[in-house]
Amino acid sequence: MSRPDASPPPPAGASPEHLAALPGGVTLCYQTFGDATGEPLLLVMGLGGPMIWWNPAFCSMLADAGFFVIRYDNRDTGRSTRISAPVSRRMLVRAALGRGDRPPYTLDDMAGDAFGLLDHLGIGSAHIVGISMGGMIVQTMALLRPDRVRSLTSIMSSTGRRTVGWQDPRLLPLLLARRVQTREAYVDSSSRLWKLIGSPAYPETRSEVQTRATETWDRGVSAAGTARQLLAIMGQPDRSRRLGELTMPTLVIHGLSDKMVHASGGRATARAIPGAELMLVPGMGHDLPSDLYGTFVEAIRRVASRAGRVSGQARRLR
Repeated sequence: MSRPDASPPPPAGASPEHLAALPGGVTLCYQTFGDATGEPLLLVMGLGGPMIWWNPAFCSMLADAGFFVIRYDNRDTGRSTRISAPVSRRMLVRAALGRGDRPPYTLDDMAGDAFGLLDHLGIGSAHIVGISMGGMIVQTMALLRPDRVRSLTSIMSSTGRRTVGWQDPRLLPLLLARRVQTREAYVDSSSRLWKLIGSPAYPETRSEVQTRATETWDRGVSAAGTARQLLAIMGQPDRSRRLGELTMPTLVIHGLSDKMVHASGGRATARAIPGAELMLVPGMGHDLPSDLYGTFVEAIRRVASRAGRVSGQARRLR
């Protein structure tokens, strides 16, 4: 396990990193892009991914589209709080078989973290965008507090139903490999994983993959933390029926070459939410190719505009 370094210099257009102490003892590290008077847009990352996996160029493009962009490290990731709860391989196996006990925390808890961060920033409602596990979290947010969600974008995610959004079994050896103890080993294992799950039509260079992995390690990697997040995913309910209650504008994006979460997960999500727009992308895997940033920003802007603009400013809690 690596421990997080001190806050790095912010990328161009970003605020310094800040820490938000939430009720219940969780502290989240976050960063913003754009004018605070823009429409608030919260980005929620997936399993084991720190906020830096939301590329600064993508965040800046969203800010240029009129959003006040907020990215953050989930609990057990990066510079946010590490939860003190043991997890074993046996617990993961039992959870995968549907026999697990209550996990250390749930997706509801992680959705609560996101709302807590919005509270910290004084934001009453926001557009929310989540990728993979983050897509599950934003779906959960929309179900828990639909009044606080202006629009919903779920990317390469699923509904919690086990018969959709399955994982390619060829990934299991890498995902179940023993935890790595050094920076070099982490970079090597990450490079092999991203080669398998990345977009075949939009391949990243080896240098790009290694740079992201190195920055991730330096930020702080916790194998136990990722396992706790995985337990939350495996313990999630099937949201399919309840998603039918949602009325906010919704966009679902999924790559047709996704080996981590099969595109059936995206199709099921769009089918469950009334009026959802479904964008299926040929050649896209389980990542966000930079060549498609413009397409994604345009789509997120389009669905957000359907929600309307609130007097040109973010609604604030009183």
